[in-house]
Amino acid sequence: MAQAPGQFRTTVGSMTTGSTTTGDRSVSISPSSAAAAMRQARGSAAFWSAIGRSRGHEVIRRRGFVAVDGDERAGVRILIQEPGLDAGEVAELSELARRAVGPVNAEDPFNATDLSHLGMRNWQMPIMVRAPGPVGEAAGEAALQVVRVRRSEDLQAAERVVIEGFELTAFEPYRGGELFPMALIGQPGVDVFVASYDGVAAGACVRAVHEDVIGHFWVGTSPAFRSRGVGRAVMLASLADLAHLPATLTASKLGRPLYESLGYTAAAPSTWWASQRVSASR
Repeated sequence: MAQAPGQFRTTVGSMTTGSTTTGDRSVSISPSSAAAAMRQARGSAAFWSAIGRSRGHEVIRRRGFVAVDGDERAGVRILIQEPGLDAGEVAELSELARRAVGPVNAEDPFNATDLSHLGMRNWQMPIMVRAPGPVGEAAGEAALQVVRVRRSEDLQAAERVVIEGFELTAFEPYRGGELFPMALIGQPGVDVFVASYDGVAAGACVRAVHEDVIGHFWVGTSPAFRSRGVGRAVMLASLADLAHLPATLTASKLGRPLYESLGYTAAAPSTWWASQRVSASR
């Protein structure tokens, strides 16, 4: 197949990701998609490294991946950093997954690393990017307020929202400060925002700035407060003071319309892998 102008190719191994199947063939990737994938990879690695440090977990850095080796509730998080891992890197991250005492999650913005040998399920979500520029204003509903977290009680409120909104059953029963230790908001570039509706915690998100790019993580709303503008309000608050910077995130199907209304556009797919537990004996 002829290479289209302004594109390059990367060869990936045989794998199936959601509805997209690739064999041992060349896949064309536009430069803009490649840049979005690299930004997402670097931003996710910076964010999860901050999470790992704040929890006291080991952060492992290699050329092709970053991993955070956590406990039985946090598990292992793997962030693929390059479109091609060598055999040694694949073997090392596979061993990390096999001996994990908790859930294993991996993010591959390049869609090039096959982890199916670990028995992990996979799916795809779009990487979305936002160019620098002004943001809109929240609806101004008096019942809805957003604050940047500085107090432990606000951080725990945000933590509870994220656990509930994302159904993070690994963190139940709830233990305050386990998902979001107080040390997290002292990590460089990391801020947590929490929205309250009539004084009740209703939404939250984490913002992590790395190399002058905003990354958003865990943008969530409690089920009881959905469709009330909570997600939009917390996103606007987290963008307002840094609107001069580009931003990136990965979006769920339900979240995508909100992000598009804030000026984000889908740039590339990202493959996610997850396993509730990978037996250490495998």
